[in-house]
Amino acid sequence: MSSEPWFIYIAKCSDNTLYIGISNDVAKRINKHNSGKGAQYTKGRTPIKLLYQEEHLNKSEARKREIQLKGWSRKKKERLMNLVP
Repeated sequence: MSSEPWFIYIAKCSDNTLYIGISNDVAKRINKHNSGKGAQYTKGRTPIKLLYQEEHLNKSEARKREIQLKGWSRKKKERLMNLVP
């Protein structure tokens, strides 16, 4: 089992929607999204801008957090990122 950390990230798309994903290299993943080779959701919504990231011990923990955050309202996500009080 790898000890490499994984990250949950939240990015803002060009249409002002939020995208949540996981990666072990967030900068590389954001570049991939912006080149049109990332997730299906981000295609046509570029450029995307990284707003937030959290480090997790492994891919499994990052995936669990991703699922949790995807269930949150936008306002709650914005509070997490300290964008609103």
